[in-house]
This record gives sequence, C-alpha cells and structure tokens, in this order.
Amino acid sequence: MDASLRSSSPSAASLRSRPLSVRTKPRAPACASTDDDESATVEEPLSPNARLMENVYIVVTIGLASPINQPAYSAGIARMIAPHPRFNSIQVTDGSSKDGNARWVRVKVKVEDHIFVPTLDPAAVAADPDKAVEDYVASLTTLPMDRSRPLWDFHFLDFPTSEVASTVAIRIHHSIGDGVSLMMLLLATARSAADPTRLPAMPARTGAVYHRRPRSTGAMAFAKRVCSYFVLAWNTLVDLAFFVAIILFSREPHTVFKPAGSGVLHAHNRRFVHRSLSLEDVLFIKNTMNCTFNDVLVGLTSAALSRYYFRKSGGTNNSKICLRSVLAANIRPITSLQTYVDMIESGKSNEVAWGNQLGQILLQIHLAMHDDPLEYVRKAKKTMDRKKNSLEVVFTHKTSEFFLKMFGLKGGAFIFGGMFANTTMSFSNLTGPTEQIDLYGHPVIFIAPSAYGVPQGLIVHYQSYDKIVKVILSIDDQIFPDYHELLDDFTVSFKQIMSAASRLSK
Repeated sequence: MDASLRSSSPSAASLRSRPLSVRTKPRAPACASTDDDESATVEEPLSPNARLMENVYIVVTIGLASPINQPAYSAGIARMIAPHPRFNSIQVTDGSSKDGNARWVRVKVKVEDHIFVPTLDPAAVAADPDKAVEDYVASLTTLPMDRSRPLWDFHFLDFPTSEVASTVAIRIHHSIGDGVSLMMLLLATARSAADPTRLPAMPARTGAVYHRRPRSTGAMAFAKRVCSYFVLAWNTLVDLAFFVAIILFSREPHTVFKPAGSGVLHAHNRRFVHRSLSLEDVLFIKNTMNCTFNDVLVGLTSAALSRYYFRKSGGTNNSKICLRSVLAANIRPITSLQTYVDMIESGKSNEVAWGNQLGQILLQIHLAMHDDPLEYVRKAKKTMDRKKNSLEVVFTHKTSEFFLKMFGLKGGAFIFGGMFANTTMSFSNLTGPTEQIDLYGHPVIFIAPSAYGVPQGLIVHYQSYDKIVKVILSIDDQIFPDYHELLDDFTVSFKQIMSAASRLSK
C-alpha cells in the first residue's frame, strides 16, 4: 500500500463518521508456484468483456469461525489461488493500436505483496467491531491497486465481531473474472467442513439461462413450438428496443434512489453492509408460491425498496413507480467444481468456465404498498417468467462485444456505461455450497460478495451458503445516509412475506 496509509490512527470519535485509517505491515513470504521464467513470458489478449471492467472491482467479505492462522491461510493462497493464470498475470498495453493492444502477461507472484494486516484503532475496534470491519472494507474503495502486480489482495481482520471470530476481505479487479467464476474458484480451493477429503456439496443447477429442452412429437406439439418461437422473437425485439432506448436517450426520473447528479462515481463513500436470511424460509416461500428462488428474491427486493421509498418520499400508493435494474445473468453451461480444481492444477485457464461470461437483463422493479406481501412475489414471478421467454441476456452480452470489436474501447464503454448510468440499481444472485466449508483450515460462517465502480447508488447481491442467504448492499452513502435502515427494510419485508406464506399454506 501507499506510504500515506501508514499514518497514525485518528481518534475514536472521528472514526464514527468515516472509514478507519489504515497502517499495514507485510507478512512473512509465501511464494507462489509461478517462479519459472517460462511462465513469466506467457501472454494472452484481454477478452472484450474484461476490457470493459476498467473501473469495476469485486469485494468479498468472508466471516470465519476461528482466529486467522496467518501462515496457514497465506500458504493456502500461495498453493491454490496464486497459480491460477489470471492471478499471476498483469494487464499490459503497448500503445501500438487504437486501444493499446491490451493483454495479460504472466509475472512472478510474491504472495506477501498481496496480503495485508491492518492496524486499526484499538478503541474503535473495542467500541464497535462490526463498524470497524465495515469502515475498513469501505476504505478499500478509496485505495488504488498497484498495476505492476496482479490485481487482487487479501486483508486479514483478526478480531471478533457479533457474527464471527475473524474476517477476511478480498478485493479483485473485475477483469480477472465475474462473480460466478471467482466464487467457483474460491470454493474449488475449499473443502467440506464435515469431510475435509472432499469438495463442498453444491445444489443442483440447470446450467445457463437458456438451454435446449426435450422436444415433444405430434402436430399439436409442433404448433406450440412454432408459436413459442414467435413469442420468443417478439419478446426479444421488445427487450432490445428498450435496451437501445436506455442506452441512447431514455433517462430514468429522479427519485430518492437516484437523485439529480447521482449518475457519477462516488468511490470515496461506498459502503458494504449485509444481513442473514433463513435459506429454509426462502425455499418455503418458493414452494408455497410455486415459483423460483430468484422470483422470491426479486419480490423481496421490490418489497424492501417500496417500504424505503414511501417512508422517505412521503409519496402515495396511487402513483405508478418503477425502478430500472440491471440483472446480471450467467450464460455459461453447467460447470462443476472439479473443472476449477483441474484448472488450478493444470495452470491453464478455460475461457468457457472463466472470465466475464455474463449477460444483462433490464428489470422493472415495481414500487407499491400491497396489503398482501405475497403480491410482491407474484409480480416478480410474472416479470421473470416474461424475461425467461426472451433472448435479451444473450443479445446484451453479444452487443457489448460487437461494439467493442467494431468501434474499440470507447464504443464498448458507450454501451456498458450508458446501461448503468441510465438505470438505478444492479441485482445479482450467487449460489453457494449447501454445507459449511473449510477454507485453508478455517471454518467459514458466511460469504458476502459485492462490487463497486459502476455509476449506481445501489447494488443488491444475494449469496446462498449452508443454511443462510446473505443479502448484501453496496451503497453510496451520500445517496443513502441511512443505509442501515434500508437494510432493515429487507429484514422486515422478508418476515412479512414469510408470515403471509405461512398463513397461505395452512
């Protein structure tokens, strides 16, 4: 880190309103297995989507059930993470072409350069350890990464909070990979806490967003199939028209979620907060409503944002209000954890399983106050069913790639930037293990991924793990100074939806 970060800690009182000052010290060396000269000369061009992630970063907060054994954790990173091609490569441009001929170049990795143990104000930590962790993770958004090294780092916060015995914060540049690939890589380096000889158990997946379904035979089945193709084509055209309109000229009205002048980056005041929900309760609502896991989470998001909006704005329920949301969707085929283990062992990246393989779906989040909390889930199911009958996610992915290849980085950035600048929020859901995992000898209590670097005031992530679902908010606290109240709205709304589902099932 920069030398300026080694200044003495501010007073405990001042820490309450801004991120903690940080002093760091390097750990004992833990060398990665990338020291041979041959690996240091391998080059590979950046993928189109990786080049669009110039200012976007992923932050993952991991809560551990035990204090951090720093030598063991560092050795695990050196053995399992650093050998991966993206984690021992830097981005290089030579200026020989319009876009600099961006490419990945392998380098020798010193793991100790990527591990930080901050020294925080003891008084602030003792007074409120949860706030100390929150402030420190928020401070990472203000610190530039050293681009002469691979763009990732680990931060050890070895003190207990209300949930865990210690915390690890991971920051990774989004060009290295998207949330799905990075989460799968992390889990491939973990083991089941119940049986350390095997990989973590994962729920069954249906694979990519769109997959070929078995075809029925007969005239009626053929007619239905032809009709479904027409509906698919029409829905896709409508969605693409909406996508183009948002990119070119359609601006979203200003609300408490997107006030005037908010379509710019405020990295200096980004906050990350999270709350645990019961996975069993989410599945109960899903089964009661005969919908999908995502339908429940979209409905919960609509309910929580509605609750916050009408409380803050004083608006009436008569007005029709919709927020535009960018839903990130995985377009990969089914990939097992073993695929990632093989990738680590071979040191070769698989572009189908790795990288940024995401498409975007533009969702309308309806804001209303319903007497029946389940109405949020019903409306979410209707919206998501309509989106599943469209190829929007594939075309948005390909459109960004096309513009980047045809018009260079500025063309791709025009599409990518316009989509985020003219929407209010982003939304994603990641699936995790169905059991507790052990990471380099440390039992994991929770995993809370998030991101920053897009011109939106709110990003909502959901992460399932073991018996919980984490809702994680990435917040611009200039827009949401009361962001803990917004997080509370998710908890209250979830309890109301669960209560209504319980009554319906009787």
